[in-house]
Amino acid sequence: MIERLRIKDAIKEHNTSINEVAQKMGISRFTLSTHVNGNPSTEVLLRIADAIGCPVTELFEQPKKDALTINCPHCGKDITIKVE
Repeated sequence: MIERLRIKDAIKEHNTSINEVAQKMGISRFTLSTHVNGNPSTEVLLRIADAIGCPVTELFEQPKKDALTINCPHCGKDITIKVE
């Protein structure tokens, strides 16, 4: 399963900016944006988390474990299936 990165969301949630994070990491804003919009290495993710002041797991979308939502192929409405 490929997890979606949520680096931009984490930066906003910690009331900081791309510029501030790049400065703390000692890299340019452009370089950080390239990492954020690309496929950053584990080392870069750890450095971003350190610059933001959060655990690295916060940079990933957390899977929902108690329910699964699918779309009905006939009407398009969401169907929520509770996982026990």
